[in-house]
Amino acid sequence: MKIDQLISPLDNRYSDEILELSEIFSESNLNKTRFIIELEWLIFICSSCGKSFPDLSQNAVTNLRKLKKKFNKNSAKKIKSIEKKTNHDVKAVEYFIREQIKTIPSLKNYSHLVHFGLTSEDVNSLSYAVLIKEARNVYTKNLTQIIKLLTKLSKSWSNIPILSRTHGQPASPSTLGKEINVFTKRLIRQKANLNSIVIMAKFGGTTGNFHTLHLSDNKIDWVKKTEKFIKLFKVNQNPITTQIEPHDCIAELTHSIQRINNILIDLNQDIWLYIANDIFKLKLNNKEIGSSTMPHKVNPINFENSEGNLGISNSMMVFFAEKLTKSRLQRDLSDSTVLRNLGVGIAYSYLGISSSIKGLNKIKPNIKKANHELNLNWQVLTEAIQIIMKLEGVDNAYELIKKQTHGSNLNRSDYFLLIDELNISKESKIKLKNLSPSSYLGIASRLAKS
Repeated sequence: MKIDQLISPLDNRYSDEILELSEIFSESNLNKTRFIIELEWLIFICSSCGKSFPDLSQNAVTNLRKLKKKFNKNSAKKIKSIEKKTNHDVKAVEYFIREQIKTIPSLKNYSHLVHFGLTSEDVNSLSYAVLIKEARNVYTKNLTQIIKLLTKLSKSWSNIPILSRTHGQPASPSTLGKEINVFTKRLIRQKANLNSIVIMAKFGGTTGNFHTLHLSDNKIDWVKKTEKFIKLFKVNQNPITTQIEPHDCIAELTHSIQRINNILIDLNQDIWLYIANDIFKLKLNNKEIGSSTMPHKVNPINFENSEGNLGISNSMMVFFAEKLTKSRLQRDLSDSTVLRNLGVGIAYSYLGISSSIKGLNKIKPNIKKANHELNLNWQVLTEAIQIIMKLEGVDNAYELIKKQTHGSNLNRSDYFLLIDELNISKESKIKLKNLSPSSYLGIASRLAKS
């Protein structure tokens, strides 16, 4: 297909940035995964599922494994051409395998055992579980990159004081490093949560009761057998299902990604505001253009781009969790088309992370402006004043200071005059006068490095 026929920006504008994910979630790779599962199931039942199934010779096993390795673009195209006739994707894979093995003398007598005892949702469930695990690994690598970068910046900027703002108003000072580290630690927790989610698949047949397998040999514990098979793909089995695995684990995963998205949106918006207030400067790239008409413009486009893409991902993640965990009676097919879009939602989040990384690499603290802003707001030290007064036993310290400073803006002289008028010890006055907005940081510097 030509690039001008691709409707999604993931497939054209951003395609180079999400290559690993697009390869995982492509239709070709989904069919390849189904193909591999079908072949491995044939090997499995003939090797370890009792006398109902003929033994496979070593030559036959070797030839089946060769078929796996030979899967290519032409194989994917052939499956799609079969699907146009069958209007059934998994059945198209089955028929493709049957065609393949009938041409191989050591395999042609096993054609009837392809897809034995399975419903298409068994194959789909395990296939998507495999794809999701692979995608999570790719996604986690990207998430790890931004965590490493934020950790580095937290430590590098640990001693750079800034004016905090609560409700948008001047508040007790902090350091850039400590404020960045808030996001670092939040992402670390969510990364651990994301990786702890157990991805599950079902393999219990049409309505989850192992009908056909039990019929083929009722002496075999098919729950244990299928669990062993599923674990070959490093996936856990959900043995109690309807025709479909209920997708609760996918909901857990999408909720986790949604939280990651929200943390990054929060980061993007904070950095955007710091840039707007000139606390961060954007590094110049003379080749870039900030405006088609205003030559001076240098814009925080990476953070804005990230916020937009994370928002798109969020809308999809919410829908996935809401939709996929519901199915009428033993199943309806409405989850099928939704599952095909999982990669889209994950890719938009991945893209958002990448954009934030680019943005973070383009900013540098404007220490001069940060200090200037602090020196314009000595009133933030009134918190310290009323605490020292309380330590000296002044019962209504807060109320006294509020009466004198509420809504006021203090400079250094105003602050010193206020201290001189207080009925407190000389030692306490000296202690307060040794403070400044840039030194009243608590343990922010230490927290930045934690």
